[in-house]
Amino acid sequence: MSSHTLSVLVEDKPGVLARVSGLFARRMFNIDSLAVGHTEVPGISRITVVVDADGILLEQVTKQLNKLVHVLKIVELPQESSVQRDHIMIKVRADAATRLQVTQAADLFRAAVVDVSTESVVIEATGSAEKLNAFLDVLEPFGVREIVRAGTIGLGRGPRSMSEKTLRN
Repeated sequence: MSSHTLSVLVEDKPGVLARVSGLFARRMFNIDSLAVGHTEVPGISRITVVVDADGILLEQVTKQLNKLVHVLKIVELPQESSVQRDHIMIKVRADAATRLQVTQAADLFRAAVVDVSTESVVIEATGSAEKLNAFLDVLEPFGVREIVRAGTIGLGRGPRSMSEKTLRN
């Protein structure tokens, strides 16, 4: 099986996310990543779902998603023709002796230190899943206390918008 990123435009209505995620659950798909947010169009949200699936099963789920009332459009975002990023916040042990090393590691990964206390540092980073995993590997020796990782978000490359034609009708 391989990883696929789906961008799903939906009406911003109560229960839509539950119906979409429920469809994946009924088909026994494990969702690797899920991110939801408003779009540039009021009343429309974008659900970005990353799943491991083969082509036939993914096609079946896509067809079933298209049948849901509040789903407007579904597009697969291939790695080569889209921009995809993950977001992470990491709380790392960092006393006075190690704080400089931790912040230097953050700088190397173009991450931002967003909070500092006497015994820890909170770092925020965005990038590919591989980059963030490598960053975690670098921070591990210092002592990772907490991690919160948001789902993958992505957009297709180029001037075309997924919502241009869909939402004009």
